[in-house]
Amino acid sequence: MKIENDLNDMNTNYENLEKEYENFVENHSKGHFAQSLRWAKTKEEWDHEIVMVRDDDGKIKGSMLLLIRKIPALHSALVYSPRGPVCNIEDKETFQKLTKQAEEVAKKYKAFMLRMDPDIANSDMQFRDIVKENGYKIVDKVKDLNDIIHPKIVFRLNLKEKTEDELFASFHQKTRYNIRLAGKKNVTVREGKREDIAEFQKIMEVTGSRDKFPIPDTKYFEELYDIMGEDHVKILFADYEGQAIATTYNFLYGNKVWYMFGGSLNEKRNLMPTYLLQWEGIKWAKENGCDIYDFRGICAVDLEHRNEGLYRFKKGFNPDLIEFMEIYKVYNPFVYFVFKKLFPFYRKIRVMLMKKRKEK
Repeated sequence: MKIENDLNDMNTNYENLEKEYENFVENHSKGHFAQSLRWAKTKEEWDHEIVMVRDDDGKIKGSMLLLIRKIPALHSALVYSPRGPVCNIEDKETFQKLTKQAEEVAKKYKAFMLRMDPDIANSDMQFRDIVKENGYKIVDKVKDLNDIIHPKIVFRLNLKEKTEDELFASFHQKTRYNIRLAGKKNVTVREGKREDIAEFQKIMEVTGSRDKFPIPDTKYFEELYDIMGEDHVKILFADYEGQAIATTYNFLYGNKVWYMFGGSLNEKRNLMPTYLLQWEGIKWAKENGCDIYDFRGICAVDLEHRNEGLYRFKKGFNPDLIEFMEIYKVYNPFVYFVFKKLFPFYRKIRVMLMKKRKEK
């Protein structure tokens, strides 16, 4: 890893600098797990670099993790900042400096594109003006799910200054009923550890087969657990009569918790274990002083085309629907055109290879 602002300082203690960066991102209101160095380490096929801006006292006031995907066949690369930047979004100067440094990284890798999907609502007109002033284009409508890396449309529950009782009372009546039903039917919640990931995997495989989406192998979830660290990961199981019937895999980072993965067996779904697990995840977020519980995406590219079942399930917890901004710059239109044409085929091949590895 290289940190652009400090390359000329031969005495830089990179280990301390990494800690300083991680501490800044984790404690910033716009911090996101996808901007952490931990997350970067989960992306084996990507290189990564960091750009930072400091204030007059030498403290970090803005940063951006950049993932670099080299594409040898095109003699180019894609530079992507997932949920970056991390800064005061009204600070035009800091954003401009971060953009300039990110473009220097893009130039170094002969990138055809710089892309980011900030943790900022698409409706934020002030930030829209700022990104346009810096030469970015804004994606207002995604036509293909293959174009999305992180969900563009999510549900987020605001936990700030609300008690558990107030949150529970805000849920849809049917959601409250289902949570209570699971308890009355003697469904219990158990916390899992790393050694329980194989059990988690089995439930996820059933879910993937039922809902027709690919599931990573056990090794992926184990490595994710190891890299993010047990303080940042919570695996929960809903048990009934000694058997796990549903599960979730959540991230805690800074002032937010994200519902990352979840599944259930085909049997006993009528006991509503998934509702109980979400409630336990929300309570865990409250216990850790979080402001937000993020239900993540609703499998949508726009509000007219969505997975209705998943939408209704998450909507029942009375979260806010957020559509994130997505911005980009193209430096090589020809390579960009070729990439857009070939990328969907690449994704399909990866899914096929994933299935074959599991069959062996």
